Amino acid sequence: MTTPDPEGLLAEQLLRLTRRVHRIQKRHLERRDLGVTPAQSRLLRTLAHYGSPPRMADLAARLEVVPRAVTTLVDGLEASGKVRRVPDPTNRRVTRIELTDDGRVTLAELRDARRAAAAEILAPLSAEQRELLGGLLDTLIDGALNERC
Repeated sequence: MTTPDPEGLLAEQLLRLTRRVHRIQKRHLERRDLGVTPAQSRLLRTLAHYGSPPRMADLAARLEVVPRAVTTLVDGLEASGKVRRVPDPTNRRVTRIELTDDGRVTLAELRDARRAAAAEILAPLSAEQRELLGGLLDTLIDGALNERC
C-alpha cells in the first residue's frame, strides 16, 4: 500500500487548475472574436505596462522569451493594426513598439474577457475564500519573485 503524497496531489491540482484557467480564458477570448492569440494577448498586456514604447529586446526580456518570438508576435499584431513600430528618437538603429488606438480597444476587450473568465473560475468560492486564495497566491507569487533575485 502506498502512502498519500500530499505535495504530488497539490502539484497535480495546480496543473489542472492552470489548464482550466487557460481553457476558460481562451473560450472567453474566442467569444469576443478579437483576432489575437493568447501569446499576442500577453504581449499587448505587457506593452501596456510601459510608460513609453519599449524596444523589442525589452519586451522579450519581460516576457522571458527569445527576441525572435517577439518579432513574430509584433509582426502579427502590426498586420492587424494593434501595434506599430516607431523609430527611437535618440538612436535611429533602435525600433520601439507602441499600441495603436485599435490596440488599446483590443486591450480593454481583453481585460473584460479576463475578468469574465476569472468570475467564472471563482464563482464557487465565497468572498472569504476568495480573500484567502488571494493571500495565498500573493505568497506564492512573492516567493517566485524572491527566487529570481
